[in-house]
Amino acid sequence: MQSILDVRELEVAYKTQDGVVCALNDVDLVLHEGETLGLVGETGAGKTTLAKGIMRLIPSPPGIVKKGEILYRGKNLLQLGDDEMREIRGREISMIFQDPMTSLNPVMTVGEQIAEAVLAHGELPKQEVIQKTKQMLELVGIPPERSDEYPHQFSGGMKQRVIIAIALTCNPKILIADEPTTALDVTIQAQVLELMRELRKRLNTSMLLITHDLGVVAQNCDYVAIIYAGEIVEYGTVMEIFKDMRHPYTIGLFTSLPSLNKAVRRLIPIEGLMPDPMYLPKGCKFSERCKHAMDICREEHPKMSRVGGEHKVRCFLHQGQVPSEAENGR
Repeated sequence: MQSILDVRELEVAYKTQDGVVCALNDVDLVLHEGETLGLVGETGAGKTTLAKGIMRLIPSPPGIVKKGEILYRGKNLLQLGDDEMREIRGREISMIFQDPMTSLNPVMTVGEQIAEAVLAHGELPKQEVIQKTKQMLELVGIPPERSDEYPHQFSGGMKQRVIIAIALTCNPKILIADEPTTALDVTIQAQVLELMRELRKRLNTSMLLITHDLGVVAQNCDYVAIIYAGEIVEYGTVMEIFKDMRHPYTIGLFTSLPSLNKAVRRLIPIEGLMPDPMYLPKGCKFSERCKHAMDICREEHPKMSRVGGEHKVRCFLHQGQVPSEAENGR
């Protein structure tokens, strides 16, 4: 299957007065054409930094891309000039930011904000811009006559629909959705995700869906990447990850969630906290919280190894072999 986005050995750090924050550490990621990849991890794992890195929106200073490549259809985005990147940003790769409440300009009508996205990538006659604006509102299920209203006149779910309309205005090939439903209640979450699913199929858009909700991943994604302390620890298809999770961190994420199929008195949380990104452990980043940690885990850094199909895991328990369920700790 052809890849549309290929992130290779990406390393991003933030230089602060207190020290260097290692936000991303040798991240490798592939997004296939027309597919949705779910990026899952705790708060502070580096999910948003990765999204902003792809969009070339890392604030500098303090952020710096230390090494790596971000290949969009074979073209390294990190080597493009600012003008070239502005042409790609919005037209080819678009992003839905985390909080709809703060992503919209409160003193501009929603129509003006959609029009701004249209005009950013080419001059059009005024009538065409108005028509395109109303078309985009209709596409996301908002009556076009509401284009003259301001963000405060819309509910949270409606604001998120406006954000989606802005992101899809130029029919991008890749859509990055950074926790698009975090600020919404459960019913509105379902509506927004259903809308995104429909639009993605209709426009044949590839999507990177950033979330910490495994249920959202199961319903919307084709592939899953689990990120921990700035690095990918497990990657595979949704079926591979959900049916045969291998990394102790991935297993911990699943066992800390309630299940409809099992009657349990108490959920099992992952003990401890994610390491400080300024003082990462020498070996495996998860070793301090892992009940299967060995001496080698604390001294050496594990590499990604294939455990079957497209399933890869970064763990010494599974290097060079396909372990049994007993070795999985299940």
